[in-house]
Amino acid sequence: MNRLLILSDKSQEYAEALISHKLEGLEIHLANDTNIDPALLAETDIILGRPDLTVKILNHTQKVRWIQSSFAGIEPFCDSGIPNGCVLTGVKEIFGPLMSEYVFGYILALERNIFQMRQNQFSATWEKIPYRSLSELTIGICGLGSIGKHLATTASHFGMTVLGLSRSGAPTPNVDRTYPTSEILPFVPPLDYLVCVLPNTDETRHIVNEQVIQRMKSSAVLINVGRGATVDEQAVSKALKNGELRAAVLDVFEEEPLDASSPLWGLKNAYITPHNSATTPPRGIVNIFCENYHRYRQGKPLKYIIDLDRGY
Repeated sequence: MNRLLILSDKSQEYAEALISHKLEGLEIHLANDTNIDPALLAETDIILGRPDLTVKILNHTQKVRWIQSSFAGIEPFCDSGIPNGCVLTGVKEIFGPLMSEYVFGYILALERNIFQMRQNQFSATWEKIPYRSLSELTIGICGLGSIGKHLATTASHFGMTVLGLSRSGAPTPNVDRTYPTSEILPFVPPLDYLVCVLPNTDETRHIVNEQVIQRMKSSAVLINVGRGATVDEQAVSKALKNGELRAAVLDVFEEEPLDASSPLWGLKNAYITPHNSATTPPRGIVNIFCENYHRYRQGKPLKYIIDLDRGY
């Protein structure tokens, strides 16, 4: 019998979704916080949980062999590590559609001047504002994992020129040209939109910095929906103030929530959202868990194993 601990503020939702799959040989326990019976922790061999909560209980476990993260961001595990002989699996293939809705919602709003026309409505101003077709524009996608690939597919449907940046620089479907991360400076000059969906690693920290921004068009827009640490917020704030960037759409930040004293809040060409471009859907996570549970029972390699040295 496998003993699963679901550790999340949404543990009941996860359990309800999981029960419908009728998994064999699985005993399910729920916890909304880290106040858990030590006897239960001692017998738990599988955890489905929030990274920030899960790392706090790992020292009290003895038999854990598999941890399924309920978040895409696994930084707490990178900082604390996991027990020897334990496998950590992540969340992939479910955030692409949600991220695309967010990213292209803002791109369309900016190109079609929706924000300005909304303001014109309240002043009874009848003004036809020129706009650009997305087919005339070039988008650069930093990070070509499952989310980046979905963004590239969506961009291609709009007829955009798609450039990509990845660690390897390997060719990617729906990407017209891919650059390795070492070539970010020649990657950015043609871009009308730079979209960051990179993980937080030593290599990607502040990869979008002042030097990179200075190589971008002053008419370009930066969109960050990956990890806050990949973008130098001070450099972005300075560029927005000085007209070196048209706008920045920021959903993630180095420190969250974004401090009330941050100058980004008051910039008209900054669009701030509270890390909600793609919320974690319990049923989607459960589908990943169930597929991996069958593999776990059969002794097969699990999908979406995280390499903590790489950070993804």
